Amino acid sequence: MDRKLLLEYVRVCEAAAIACSRSIGHGDKHGADQRAVTAMRRAFDRVPARGEIVIGEGEMDEAPMLYIGEKVGPDDPSLPEVDIAVDPLEGTNLTAKGMPGALTVLAVAEKGKLLRAPDMYMHKIAAGPEGRGVISLDKSPRENVNALAEAKGKRVHDMNVVLLDRPRHEAIIKELRLAGARVSLITDGDVNPTVACGLPDTGVDMYMGMGGAPEGVLGAAALKCLGGEYQGRLAFTHDGERERALAMGIEDPDAILTLEDIVRGECIFAATGVTRGALLAGAKVVGDQVRLNSIGLRSDSKTVRFFETWTHTDHLPVDEIPPSRS
Repeated sequence: MDRKLLLEYVRVCEAAAIACSRSIGHGDKHGADQRAVTAMRRAFDRVPARGEIVIGEGEMDEAPMLYIGEKVGPDDPSLPEVDIAVDPLEGTNLTAKGMPGALTVLAVAEKGKLLRAPDMYMHKIAAGPEGRGVISLDKSPRENVNALAEAKGKRVHDMNVVLLDRPRHEAIIKELRLAGARVSLITDGDVNPTVACGLPDTGVDMYMGMGGAPEGVLGAAALKCLGGEYQGRLAFTHDGERERALAMGIEDPDAILTLEDIVRGECIFAATGVTRGALLAGAKVVGDQVRLNSIGLRSDSKTVRFFETWTHTDHLPVDEIPPSRS
């Protein structure tokens, strides 16, 4: 993929982060999400690529924009065609409550190369490069943390595994702690720790547990760029979900999906911090300016780029911005 597109897509994430930055801590998760969606959708129009949303805000009748199948970008046949997975605000509750870990996120691959994941749960496990061929959904939590600790040359006692704080994870948490590992629990947003476990200085060694399948594609794209490991298996909790997975082109809904199944080919990943976190600092509003921190990744070069951006809010691609209460 054209490396010049990376910065363009970072700017798309920045636009969404700016739009919802003044919503941090104001308790309105729906308003924050809508501002991010609107800004991201409009920002796509400035990117020189013809994109199709393959993971987004839902079906056409569920979402007015960034719906699955929507075309974004200029209508120019000379431009490259790409698949796009988006989460305009990954962590709406985190933003509303002013809690750490909210991001604006997207992943881009050549047309037909991203898994079209249905909006359902997925069992997941993720680690950095040391986890390649080491971790597996077929292993127990104890086996995985022991194997990854050995691969990383660490004591199990020093391993930090992140999970969503949910009753469904109680058995996994108990087994990891009995194995001697540290467990860090988060309330929302599993893309952030998935990306973090692929970087050496975040303090996150592994992510596991059951979360959204669309977020799984975004996390997998990041780890593809970082040379990490990722596996997912769809978890069917409601009637009709298996049939929906088949209808979306997943030939074996019960199979373990490897990194290569989820992202077939080269990809780009971009994210901007909305609230503070181990991966990225949050958006900081100072008067009529916003300071942003973003990450941009490319799988073909395994390049990791961090961006710090100061920008004025008077050119935002949204109609209204609530006044700052700071």
